[in-house]
Amino acid sequence: MKQLPAIAWILGTVLLGGCREQDEVSLDESRPVSTRDFPPRLDATSDERFSNARRSPVAADTPKDWIVVPATEFRLLNYRFGLSGKGEVWVSDSSGSVLANVNRWLRQFGAAEIDEAALKALPTLPMLGTTGVLVKTEGDYAGGMDQPPQTGYGLAGVIAEVNGQIYTVKMVAPAAEVRFGMLALEELVASLRKVD
Repeated sequence: MKQLPAIAWILGTVLLGGCREQDEVSLDESRPVSTRDFPPRLDATSDERFSNARRSPVAADTPKDWIVVPATEFRLLNYRFGLSGKGEVWVSDSSGSVLANVNRWLRQFGAAEIDEAALKALPTLPMLGTTGVLVKTEGDYAGGMDQPPQTGYGLAGVIAEVNGQIYTVKMVAPAAEVRFGMLALEELVASLRKVD
C-alpha cells in the first residue's frame, strides 16, 4: 500500500504539468512532397508495388480488348488478354541468340529443342525493321519462379535480332486463347517500333 501514494503523486504531477499553457510552435521550413505523403494503395498489383521498370525503347499499338499493365524490370511492354484472365503478352529485350531464346521457350513447355536448320525452317514475321521467327507450342507450361506447371497452356511468340539486340514478344495463356489471339499478336508485332 506504500506504493499507492507514490503512484498518486506521479499522476498528479503529470496531470498538473499538462495544465500549464504551452508555448506556440511555428514552422518556417518546407520540404518537397514525397511518396510518403500519399497513403498506400491496398489494391496495387505486385508489378505496381515492386516494379523497377525502366523506360521502354519500344512502343506498340495495343490490340483491341487487351489490357495494358505496368511494365516491369524485365517486361518493356506488358499486357493481359483473354476470357480466363490468365493470358499474358510481354515484350522484352534478352541476351543470348535467337536460337537460344527459342530453345528456352520450348524447354518451358517440355518440347524438344531445335537446331540451326530447324530454326531456319520456322515461319517468320516482320518485326522492328527486320524479320523475327515465330515460335508456337502447347503443353504444360513451367514458366519458372518455382510455380507449378500449368497444364493445357500454349505459347506463341516472335524473336528477332535487331542491331545486335534480341527482342522477344511472348504470348502465354490457355492453349485455346493463344490460338484465338494469334491475329492480335501479329498486329502487335507489326506495330512494334523503336522510340527515342
